[in-house]
Amino acid sequence: MDVDRAVEQAIAGLRAGRPVLLPTDTVYGLCAAADREAPARALYALKGRTSTQPSALLAPSLEALFEAIPELRGELGDPARALLPGPYTLVLPNPTRRYRWLNGTRTDAIGVRVPELPEPTRRVVETAGCLIATSANDPGGPNPAALDDVPARIREGCAAEVDLGPLPGTPSTVIDFTGAGPYVIREGAVPGADALERVRSFRGK
Repeated sequence: MDVDRAVEQAIAGLRAGRPVLLPTDTVYGLCAAADREAPARALYALKGRTSTQPSALLAPSLEALFEAIPELRGELGDPARALLPGPYTLVLPNPTRRYRWLNGTRTDAIGVRVPELPEPTRRVVETAGCLIATSANDPGGPNPAALDDVPARIREGCAAEVDLGPLPGTPSTVIDFTGAGPYVIREGAVPGADALERVRSFRGK
């Protein structure tokens, strides 16, 4: 399918509350509108993920992230300023418990992503708004570097898919900044130690 047509279908699907498949900077993502609970439930059901597990909020820019979570405009958002855009998922404080439907059991924390998105995906997110995003695989399954890696049942349950061919295939590095000190939950596209050093340098300015 023509990419422009796929982008239009993805935007329409998201606005209708349905999941879609989008290429990110790392892997293919299963995405849904983040501003309502019903699309999140549909995404979780399609993936086979329990509601106690968190998913990330994906924003097209830092400014869009801060509009979605205004509390991050202060010091709580320093890790985001230091690392984003980039191939990271940052777990940050969520003091007003925004987006409860994507935070699992930790409603006072939220995972956020601001990737260097491929141009078609950027158009989708800039038009449709912040999304819930998780890798488009079975829970615990291999990371989908191509659409053919996405389980058939997930592809069939999506309103649209944007195909940009093979992606790097290594998921984002996940770092938690909600405790006494940051720690790396998952090593991914960038070494966690490098990311932590960047944050230390940023805060030392």
